[in-house]
Amino acid sequence: MTQRALDSSGEQTPGPSRPTMIDAGAELDPVHPMEPPPARRPDGLSTAEVAERVARGEVNDVPVRSSRSVTEIVRANVFTRFNLIIGVLWVIMLFVAPIQDSLFGFVIVANTGIGIIQEWRAKKTLDSLAVIGEAKPTVRRDGVAAEISTSEIVLGDLVELGPGDKVVVDGTVSEADSLEIDESLLTGEADPVIKRAGDPVMSGSFVVAGGGAFTATKVGREAYAAQLAEEASRFTLVHSELRSGISTILKYVTWMMVPTAIGLIISQLVVKDNNFKESVARTVGGIVPMIPEGLVLLTSVAFAIGVVRLGRKQCLVQELPAIEGLARVDVVCLDKTGTLTEGGMDVTEVRPLNGSDEAYVTRVLRAFGSSDPRPNASLQAIIDAYPAGDGDAHPATGGDALPTAGGGALPATGGDALPAAGGDALPAAGGDAESWTVTDAMPFSSARKYSGAAFTEADGTDSVWLLGAPDVLLSEGDATLTEIEQLNEQGLRVLLLARAEGELDAPGAAAGAAPTALVVLEQRLRPDAGDTLAYFADQNVATKVISGDNAVSVGAVAGKLGLTGAENTLDARRLPTDPDEMATAMEENAVFGRVTPQQKRDMVAALQSRGHTVAMTGDGVNDVLALKDADIGVSMGSGSEATRAVAQIVLLNNSFATLPSVVAEGRRVIGNITRVATLFLTKTVYSVLLAILVVCFQVEYPFLPRHLTLLSTLTIGVPAFFLALAPNKERAQPHFVRRVMRYAIPSGVTAAAATFATYLVARHHYSGEGALEAETSAATLTLFLVSMWVLAIIARPYTWWRVGLVVAMGLGFLIVLVVPWLQDFFALKLVGTTMPWTAVGIAVAAAVLLEFTWRWVGRRFGM
Repeated sequence: MTQRALDSSGEQTPGPSRPTMIDAGAELDPVHPMEPPPARRPDGLSTAEVAERVARGEVNDVPVRSSRSVTEIVRANVFTRFNLIIGVLWVIMLFVAPIQDSLFGFVIVANTGIGIIQEWRAKKTLDSLAVIGEAKPTVRRDGVAAEISTSEIVLGDLVELGPGDKVVVDGTVSEADSLEIDESLLTGEADPVIKRAGDPVMSGSFVVAGGGAFTATKVGREAYAAQLAEEASRFTLVHSELRSGISTILKYVTWMMVPTAIGLIISQLVVKDNNFKESVARTVGGIVPMIPEGLVLLTSVAFAIGVVRLGRKQCLVQELPAIEGLARVDVVCLDKTGTLTEGGMDVTEVRPLNGSDEAYVTRVLRAFGSSDPRPNASLQAIIDAYPAGDGDAHPATGGDALPTAGGGALPATGGDALPAAGGDALPAAGGDAESWTVTDAMPFSSARKYSGAAFTEADGTDSVWLLGAPDVLLSEGDATLTEIEQLNEQGLRVLLLARAEGELDAPGAAAGAAPTALVVLEQRLRPDAGDTLAYFADQNVATKVISGDNAVSVGAVAGKLGLTGAENTLDARRLPTDPDEMATAMEENAVFGRVTPQQKRDMVAALQSRGHTVAMTGDGVNDVLALKDADIGVSMGSGSEATRAVAQIVLLNNSFATLPSVVAEGRRVIGNITRVATLFLTKTVYSVLLAILVVCFQVEYPFLPRHLTLLSTLTIGVPAFFLALAPNKERAQPHFVRRVMRYAIPSGVTAAAATFATYLVARHHYSGEGALEAETSAATLTLFLVSMWVLAIIARPYTWWRVGLVVAMGLGFLIVLVVPWLQDFFALKLVGTTMPWTAVGIAVAAAVLLEFTWRWVGRRFGM
């Protein structure tokens, strides 16, 4: 099993994970009684025992979904407040009016169907990506460790743990090798908890350092975080400014619509002594257009299509609003390893210090490689450069890790090594008398920034060694730091091998350690990272590189990739603790080194305190706290389970270059929905005002439902669909409701005033039989032309297809006016020439007023 481990400089190496999001904000009591652990053996359950537990239903059968079920999708799209209102009106119209006055009902059915289909497509995309990216925990059965699906874990299973692994069910620790578990997502406590054999572990926590195994004591829905995980992993539309803004608008629309509709009903049915069925039809014609039902639908469709588009680029969106959120981001905090650089690295040089023997240093490095059964990137590079051979301690060569009697796990050596008594390490190399023996090991910790190992050398001498960050292991004035600084300025990573005097687990083990050698590592730059950084710079998104490495080294790497301000580096150990001062330091510098996990969290909070919208990328356990607190958390697909659990976006292809696509998709959704929302709400405003004017002037409502269905289709419905899916690179702006209403209200008022003016003039112009139909046709012409001008303004800046869209909608209306059977179907027939040209003249005056109003609003408030 490929594990996720921290390297010796604060960075991490990749391994598989599963895209389940745990909500850390839930207020749950993490303390619960643990059931007595089932009997277990070091080799885990047998196949027969597993089958018996499956038959009893003791399986981890919690359904983990990345999307809503089909039933939920249908329910959410069909059973809405406005669909209910329109449905009732539709049924009424089917009884009292011709079918053409009931077209609005068929349009709603079609639109709802489109919404269901698009969200179903998004569900399929999310579900397939979740399966592709799902990590499989390692379970020991019949003495053999194998990866299985999380849902296949049974009660009593022995589940192995390594750095970055998430605890997927509740259990009791059976084996512990310096095991440290972070329970902050459950308890809120940031400090890792050291776990020993017999200690409980809770689902939802994750391993920070060390390794071990635990016996499952609660599985399925009984596990502590199961219900929370199931709820949090659903396809969700919450915490979105766009969605909440639309909900606010709809709330106000409902308040306006109810009294206006009541007044219109009274006016048309009681005050005016008209034909009952026609009065009902005109009343419904006044109520239906007040409802911006298509706005909600179009928003859902735009989000769903965004999910499908990003899914094709191997980007898993675990929370739908993350698409919108990343588009609003103005600061991106990047973890260097796995983001700017690839996970692997190479040893380019080993420099002995203080007269150390090069051959002896090589022997130490070879032995060090065998001290950790789960080598991280730095240690793996050393293992690759100095593979173990005869006479040296070395890592496993074909066997599985064997449990020790003390609860730790040690690497096998091809079958020769045996479990040691009391947890002591074993001689490697088949019992060679010249071998070194690993007697103790200390895994890397982000807080320490070094790892360690103790050996009994071939001659029987005991020695303790540390490997990690030079500026942590050396005193501040050490002359060696100057040499290291020169290497860091070249973008190289440098580790110090030092010999300690005391015990490995002593509190001050690093104090007084004797420098023995420098290990120089070269990092592999991601070829696409430079273009991605350039994209963010071009979009005015500030980039902050936050790393556990030396700040100068990180700055050199960032400089090679063209990061603006890469020369402005700061060692996080000198970072102010005051939040305001920290925020100032964050804004003034671009590269931060030697950052601890807690500092990453504090840095995100400091930026947010200045009003920044912060995105955080990361792939290791030391990024979890910051990812959780950031506005948008982005994890690499090869990252640890812990990071993927809290991230809203997972880049399954591990490519930082995918982020611009996510940003662009978010901007497309927000920018375009803002545009089309203006169209929908302009209709709502002029519909409400026309109804009020009709009530006040005690006249017939000028339109039948068929007229407004035609207008809505040509000036809103069809254009909005294309505009909502068009490319849009405009940076997302806050205050969605205010921005939309600033344009929708004056546009709606202008359209209503122009239309009602034409209607009143026509009432004085026409008389006799058929006068009402002629008046309606003239008013419809004015309203169409004004609405078309609103569409023409919103379609800017013009491209060939936008111009074609506007022209096509105009031609559609013209065809209705000239084709006889369409004239009859929509009851539209212009009578004479005076009134039609008057209607055009009023519409032109309204268009001029619209242009002036929009430009004034743009100058006054900004686009």
